[in-house]
Amino acid sequence: MADQIQKIVTGLPDLKDVTDVCAVVGGRVAQGDPAFAADLGIALAGTYGTGGQMWQYRSVFDHLLRVLATTTGPENVAQTLRLISSAQVAGTKLDRYTASLVASSQEATDLAPVFNGRASEELRACLVHELALRGVAVEETPGIAGWATSPHWRHHPLGWLPLTLSDMERSADLPNYSIRGSSHSMPYGPSNSRDLAMIAGASVPSVEETTTQTSATAMAKAVTNWAEESNGRIEARVFDVAEPLDAQLLPNALLTLGLKCLDGIGKRPALSVAVRPPAQAWRVLFAAASTGGAYNSGSYGAYGRLAAWQSLAALAGSPEGATADEAEARARDCVWHGFDADTKWFEQVAWDIGLAALAPGRRRLAVLAATDTD
Repeated sequence: MADQIQKIVTGLPDLKDVTDVCAVVGGRVAQGDPAFAADLGIALAGTYGTGGQMWQYRSVFDHLLRVLATTTGPENVAQTLRLISSAQVAGTKLDRYTASLVASSQEATDLAPVFNGRASEELRACLVHELALRGVAVEETPGIAGWATSPHWRHHPLGWLPLTLSDMERSADLPNYSIRGSSHSMPYGPSNSRDLAMIAGASVPSVEETTTQTSATAMAKAVTNWAEESNGRIEARVFDVAEPLDAQLLPNALLTLGLKCLDGIGKRPALSVAVRPPAQAWRVLFAAASTGGAYNSGSYGAYGRLAAWQSLAALAGSPEGATADEAEARARDCVWHGFDADTKWFEQVAWDIGLAALAPGRRRLAVLAATDTD
């Protein structure tokens, strides 16, 4: 086995196609030899895993990790853990990705070794929430419950999240993984409707913008990856309304705010606005955060869940330091609208988001728009 691994490692840079290498890995795992895939991954990482990683290495390493993580069975879990815990490989981004892979493919009871072995705290924290997103009762699962309910990891950013899903989160769009790739739903994009949803002659109360850098950053948490890792752009703004705003007048109000995403909208009927339940707003934010935009893979489920709540809470005007339950209650008390527009700002490809939250009391209006393109 060592000779075959060394031959693959040595010849990798010269390959124009890695299909044969991937087939060897898949065959060995299918024959009950997952250690071969882990050994190869560790050897490849030791040789090519630092600095400018060549495409052959990235492709083969992703394939062998995916084969191990998505092939069911405790021995495959053990070798996945050995691979990503090795000094040559270990990393935060890889932990998040691996947690998503194994949570989607393995029996929860087979994942107990992650919580009593040498796995990183990051992998454990991510796996707890990846499993929770998939309906696993982590507080009751043998081998996982002890770590998941221990107070020692509450300092972790994911410790803010409950271990069970709220009703709002049960519509989460989760990726489907296989040896050859992955797929996921995209609950956003340009609308088929282009009706100008305004009330003719209606008078809208005056507004004053109150956006701060802190509030804009918080509202944009779920879509930040679109701008930082892909081709996206974001507009996140907050306004105080002089008098309580009738929710029916929100389409009219949007056109008075000077939003960049709606620039030029008055020249033709190109705006679509509709009331949305808060669960739909969360679903859109979760998809944007967890699966990413046109050229990136997002933050995966655990951090996608956190980012979705951070954006939702900020849009709803939830006070700093609020618990998850308090943030959810605040979001439920808001009136949510989804909107999109046929303007030059929106790319009109697949990744378009427009959300507006009218806070309780109807005197605060928060808007988040995001778009990305390939």
